[in-house]
Amino acid sequence: MGAKVLERFPAGAPRGSWPAEEYAARCRDHGEPATVVMDLKSDAFLVVVPTRDED
Repeated sequence: MGAKVLERFPAGAPRGSWPAEEYAARCRDHGEPATVVMDLKSDAFLVVVPTRDED
């Protein structure tokens, strides 16, 4: 199973600001099973949804 990146947010958001979490919550409100993961190489938070690999 893979994942599709919907949006990326820099990790340096102001204190108390969670733009990736807020975006993922809006996606979930619209039926997307969005989650937030950290990409350590790019120092960014990614909002992702699972994808199914077709065999």
